[in-house]
Amino acid sequence: MITPGLLHEWALPDPQGDKESRGTVLVVGGARRTPGAVLLAGVAALRAGAGKLQLAVADASAVALSIAVPEALVVGLSGDILELAGSADVILLGPGLDDIDDTIRLMRSVLGAAGEETGVVLDAYALGALSKDPDLVRQRRVVLTPNITEAGHLLGREPGDDLAAAARELAERYRAVVSLYGYVADPDGGAWREESGDTGLGTSGSGDVRAGIVAGLLGRGADPAQAACWAAYAHAMSGRRLAPRYGRVGFLARELVDEVASTIAMV
Repeated sequence: MITPGLLHEWALPDPQGDKESRGTVLVVGGARRTPGAVLLAGVAALRAGAGKLQLAVADASAVALSIAVPEALVVGLSGDILELAGSADVILLGPGLDDIDDTIRLMRSVLGAAGEETGVVLDAYALGALSKDPDLVRQRRVVLTPNITEAGHLLGREPGDDLAAAARELAERYRAVVSLYGYVADPDGGAWREESGDTGLGTSGSGDVRAGIVAGLLGRGADPAQAACWAAYAHAMSGRRLAPRYGRVGFLARELVDEVASTIAMV
């Protein structure tokens, strides 16, 4: 069970030094019609404590996104993304992408340019790409953040009602940490469950926020399982904190983002 007590014992690295010491997170995604997914994930990474943020989106959206997120370096997908990938501490791939073949090509180039120790978070269409080519990821620190549909693609079948078992199977198959809703599993058999999440988290953009939190925590030095567990808790409790104002449903993913830093700080 993921509780404040567990997280206290599994404390995040103490934030010291300047922004360089808390890692550079590169978020790659954002097709022309869906740049907002990258915005949500990127700002969530900063709220989780990442030191520097870089965003790569469809060329047509890059200028607008750079204005919307002045804290980030923003490039188009046709820009110097491989140079950024080579120096990033963490790469989050997938939010807002909408073409599987393009995603596979993008993943091959971006992850090929990254170092083996670079942290990698895969979400959305990047998970579909992984299901078609499991050898895409050669990095050692990998977290997968599927929803039910994406878990089905990765498994090659419906995950069924036992999501804990599905998370464990995915972790073993892909040799990665898996965060499937409230269930976290690692490839060595570790398993955790977060039970604070409520129905309001099932809203557009919520998964982008969760993936961004994972990336931000990896950037500040957490190991993959630790980052996934802390992110599951922070994501769920951010929703809990919003419920008194908006009800169990009705809050927005962008509002979740604004709760992340204080939720983590209060653990």
